[in-house]
Amino acid sequence: MSKLGIFVNRQTLSSSEQITAVIKCRDVAESMGHTVEFIFPVDMKKIPKLDALFIRANTDPMNATYVAARMAQMYGIPVIDDPGSIRICADKINMYMHLMKNKVSMPQTQFLKKKELDEAQAARLFLELGTPLVLKEPSTSFSARVEKVGSVEELLKVARRFFKLSDWIVVQEYIESRFDWRVGVIGGQLLYACRYIIPSETFKIQASVNGHVVYCDVESVPADQVPSDVIDLGLKAGNAMGKGLYGVDIKESNGKLYVIEVNDNPSLEGGEDAHYPDMFGKIISYLMTGDAGGYAESLSQKAMDYGDIESGLGLGSGAMCSPSAPAENEIYSYKIDFSER
Repeated sequence: MSKLGIFVNRQTLSSSEQITAVIKCRDVAESMGHTVEFIFPVDMKKIPKLDALFIRANTDPMNATYVAARMAQMYGIPVIDDPGSIRICADKINMYMHLMKNKVSMPQTQFLKKKELDEAQAARLFLELGTPLVLKEPSTSFSARVEKVGSVEELLKVARRFFKLSDWIVVQEYIESRFDWRVGVIGGQLLYACRYIIPSETFKIQASVNGHVVYCDVESVPADQVPSDVIDLGLKAGNAMGKGLYGVDIKESNGKLYVIEVNDNPSLEGGEDAHYPDMFGKIISYLMTGDAGGYAESLSQKAMDYGDIESGLGLGSGAMCSPSAPAENEIYSYKIDFSER
């Protein structure tokens, strides 16, 4: 019997969706024969006694999640997210350079240094990359410090604000779309796929509009309804980061696909798993054995042994094999309500 630690913090438990997700993960792990313990930042000393660690808190090289990941790595304990993935994905310049190195399709991108900022340089960027442009501060997450600018004056204003936090900023061509594909990747394999429907009031999956925060809708899409080139690009982008757990955001415009970014510690609580009931099982299997496909094989074996997957796993009627789950060929739409956050 192996012991899984799920690293959480206050923010992890700040909404019912997040709490439900980590509880579901615990239940799946226990159904697979593992013991599970929730690890809070004050419980770091327990990490060396674990067999695997699953981090479900915002990752950043400057906070406790990175300390937890490094500690696990030092003791030879499998961990998601691993320290390397955190370092790459938490710095958008590092992330985009990995995509470029691996020839992954992405928007035209340039990196602007603070000392290069002037009107002539701003005008040149519009000339080369088009109008409007998207500016990103490298440490941004959840669409914070990502802004669209349409003039030299706007670019200079936003860039000066971002340069208070970083010596570099990312400047990209703007790709118009009403949704992003999100491709979940684990160990180089497809974990899930969904669409993030962008609110009409903004171009981002999350934004403040007239003092109110608006969020995207999530549509889980069965794998056989996802274009194969979307899946292939998502896997290629994930492999450019490493072999951990990633959420790859992809836009489609004029018949071409672009990777917008790759996220470590991707969202798993928004309904992404509606057509992928084995999502948590694959993650746990990968942590414990290094094989994301091992969970599907174990399910198949249990079905043969017991004639009923649900009874074989000891799951209740509301668990992963619920008869009310959407049909495989349907697209499941899930509206996230963050009004209580």
